[in-house]
Amino acid sequence: MRRIAPFAIALLVACSSGRSPEPGEARSGGDATHFLLFGSQSFTFPAPNLSSERRAAFFTGNAFFNQGWVTAPASTTARDGLGPTFHAGSCSACHFRDGRGAPPDEGGTVTEGTIPLAIGRGPDGAPLGDPSYGTQLQPFAIMGVEGEARPVVRWEEVLGEYGDGEPYSLRRPVLTLEDPAFGPFHPDLVAEVRMAPAMIGLGLLEALPDATLEAFADPEDADGDGISGRVQRVVDAITGERVIGRFGWKAGQPTVLHQSAAAFSGDMGLTSRVFPDENCPPAQEACAAAPTGGEPEVQDDILDDVAFYSRTLAVPARRAVDDPEVLRGRDAMVELGCTGCHAPRLETGTLEGFPELSNQTIRPYTDLLLHDMGEDLAGRPEFEASEAEWRTPPLWGVGLIDTVNGHTHLLHDGRARGFAEAILWHGGEAEAAREAFRTAPRRVREALLRFLETL
Repeated sequence: MRRIAPFAIALLVACSSGRSPEPGEARSGGDATHFLLFGSQSFTFPAPNLSSERRAAFFTGNAFFNQGWVTAPASTTARDGLGPTFHAGSCSACHFRDGRGAPPDEGGTVTEGTIPLAIGRGPDGAPLGDPSYGTQLQPFAIMGVEGEARPVVRWEEVLGEYGDGEPYSLRRPVLTLEDPAFGPFHPDLVAEVRMAPAMIGLGLLEALPDATLEAFADPEDADGDGISGRVQRVVDAITGERVIGRFGWKAGQPTVLHQSAAAFSGDMGLTSRVFPDENCPPAQEACAAAPTGGEPEVQDDILDDVAFYSRTLAVPARRAVDDPEVLRGRDAMVELGCTGCHAPRLETGTLEGFPELSNQTIRPYTDLLLHDMGEDLAGRPEFEASEAEWRTPPLWGVGLIDTVNGHTHLLHDGRARGFAEAILWHGGEAEAAREAFRTAPRRVREALLRFLETL
């Protein structure tokens, strides 16, 4: 990853105002881009190229995504079986308006994200759970069963300054798991906070050919640019095969269907054909004895409808793509080295059953690869991802998070209170890009932030 020289920054500031947007640059999701009102519902629209019949399936999935699940047995048999332990009662509890979850304030508990747990990796690379608490903390439980613990976050300030002497303040979360109900946690436990990401454009990312991701990968940094992205490979719970992972903060899920089933299981304690077993570690006897909502609790058609909905949420169009300041910021994104991981333009292949998402030119600003982001951001290892490796998150829609969800918290644990803080936490392979941003003139930094506001 190359550093940008001061004279190059000066040239960028002086000359880039004459640039024009690329043809179709506003259509971040190709034909699955919506140009509707960019308000609080910006992430909730179906892909506009869905037929009326397909839109009906979209709204069926939307209903199950937003409705709360209840304890079994219940008269509402289509959505009973919550728990016995769980983190949320519905998908939208974390993905409000299909958007991004917010971290808690000082001393608060995590409610719009999850707490992954691990004491290492199993033989296939999957996270090895705590013997008494499993692979994800479940703070809540149905009547007669105990929740596992309370995830409490406190914030620690980290001070720094830009190259011109302007000070800034960052913060990092300090997580404690209070009042454990089933004895002490394993001494080797790694626990972290992961906020729920926005739901838009997932089907388009699934439609990217494996070959595209593999072409971006450079695990040995053969080109010497300091960026050595790696393809994540995970075990598909449906086929048992090892395949490319692309969803989740560490790309631990291979498909949208797999991701949906994992969320039903891990977040709400709901079984499905993909994950048919309840989350009841041996120490939790009351959990194992609790009534279920059937086998499976999430019926096949409901799982398929939710996955269809999740695949076909539209991507909002870019705004102000011809604004001179935005164009300067777009150029800064390249010159500062950000696009070494946040690839701006990709082509989807053929996604079986989804012609609307196939063969589209999209602008997600991701390569979906694993990158070492430095020890400051290290968390739980997952399959082939080390503690410090994270999937490059797509940036489309980040400029609307505040409008949709009322906050600007970014990164996997929500520590960054805006774009600048998110960039300043970058390390590892992204250290050179971070330093290029930190030492750039203020005008260049502001142009980049203005560009990100339009995504």
